[in-house]
Amino acid sequence: MAVLMVRATVRPECVDALEAALRKMFTAIEAARPKGVRYASYRLPDGVTYLAELEIADGIENPLSAIQEFREFQAGLKDWLAAPPSAERFEVRGAYAPEAARVRVR
Repeated sequence: MAVLMVRATVRPECVDALEAALRKMFTAIEAARPKGVRYASYRLPDGVTYLAELEIADGIENPLSAIQEFREFQAGLKDWLAAPPSAERFEVRGAYAPEAARVRVR
């Protein structure tokens, strides 16, 4: 399993629009419940830096691109970001995530 971590800085005047789009996107992802994917978004304490973490199980294509709200979110990034994002790939060497642990959309 590979992990992609993306770091991006949002223009301060665009934070509210990005947050609304995140809520809409994660609500749609939760409704679709795609298999073999884990996707999370984090905001750093400065209020404008975000991290996105994407894990996709080996042997499957990214199912998120089939979700309209995900595509809309990706399209909106060009207007919201202060600079191009940076991305890094990681290999998972160990992890623990009990099935009962669920992240809520905020």
